[in-house]
This record gives sequence, structure tokens and C-alpha cells, in this order.
Amino acid sequence: MEYLYLHGFASSPQSAKAQFLKQQFASVDETLQILDLNQDDFGHLTLSRQIDQAIAWIGDRPQVTVIGSSFGGLTACWMAEQPQVQGQIQQLVLLAPAFQFLEQWLPRLGPETIDHWRDTGWLSFYHYGQQQQLPLAYDFIEDAQRYDESQLQAEIPSLLLHGTHDDVITIQASRDYAATRPWVDLIELDSDHALVNVQAEIWAAIQPMVMVK
Repeated sequence: MEYLYLHGFASSPQSAKAQFLKQQFASVDETLQILDLNQDDFGHLTLSRQIDQAIAWIGDRPQVTVIGSSFGGLTACWMAEQPQVQGQIQQLVLLAPAFQFLEQWLPRLGPETIDHWRDTGWLSFYHYGQQQQLPLAYDFIEDAQRYDESQLQAEIPSLLLHGTHDDVITIQASRDYAATRPWVDLIELDSDHALVNVQAEIWAAIQPMVMVK
């Protein structure tokens, strides 16, 4: 089994969760591969680009577990729908996955900001990995609108961990997702979107999946 980690929006392989899990995997003699989904071009980031990048990494690897955080979690789910790798993805681990992404995220920006983004083609966001404001093309929104989450039906065993105090992607989004998909196990945690205070609980949930040979 090989293990792939997909970080969240405006994040990086150096995120706290990514580095914590990398260390935990190393402690049991396993390697967690962490993709840089920014590709040195955050401005042209799209969900489609992330899916394609992750699929390319999987290549001909026979067995892969994909761990995705936030927007990376949504990416992992859409990867699992792609026929060219569906048979290779053995399980998903989704950390505060960005279900209902546009419905939850766009209202926080507000209509004036969205109009400005659409009209100018660009909007700046704080990038936590780069620790600075970076522009993002409106293509990001147009691409995301192509994806209908009701079509996420790949019956791949999935462990979903989400904080009950998440104010970025509400816990209800994960409850709704798990409710109609019996192959999904949802663990609710006393945390927010970052899940920083429950890292030990996250590893305790993931470790049995890693130790099975």
C-alpha cells in the first residue's frame, strides 16, 4: 500500500496536518507522499487540475490510500470516481472535506466581491503556505461549478473526520454526505476546520488502516 496526502486550498505540503501525519507514518515505517497542489502557479489552480495531478501521481501504483484535507478531501473523492484509477484507490481518509464547497464558501465572500472577481478575472487570497496574498483566476469558480457532488458514488471505504465547530465547511455537510453512503464512516471531533487540537485522535483513527498489511 502507498499513501498520498492532498492538502487544502491555499495551503501547502508544509501544513501542520500534513507534517504531523508524515511524521506519524514514518514512526511505523511507512512513507506519506505529499503533493504540492499549487504547482508553483496558485493563480491557475482548479479542482480539475488537482484531480489530474493526483491521478498522474498514482500512475500504475497498484494500491493507494488517499488522505485529503478540506479541498484536498473533495479532490480525493472526485479522484475515486475516475475509471483509470478507481481500481487502485483502496480507501479514502477525508479530513474536514470541502463538501458543498461553493454553497458554503461563496456566501462568505459576498456578492460584490464575487462580481468583482468575475468582472476582473482575478481575486487575491491569503495563501497560508506562502504567507502572502496571491491572485486566483475566476476559472477556479467556473471549473468547480462543473462538478455535481450527488455524482460522488464510488463505493470505496472512506473514513471521514470533521470538527463539530467548523465554521468554514459545516459539520452538516459531512453528515449529509455520509447519510446516503453506507461505505462512509463519519467521526465527529470537538474541533474547528483546522483540526489542530485533535491530531492525536486523527492518527488514532488512521493508524489501524496503516498497520493492516
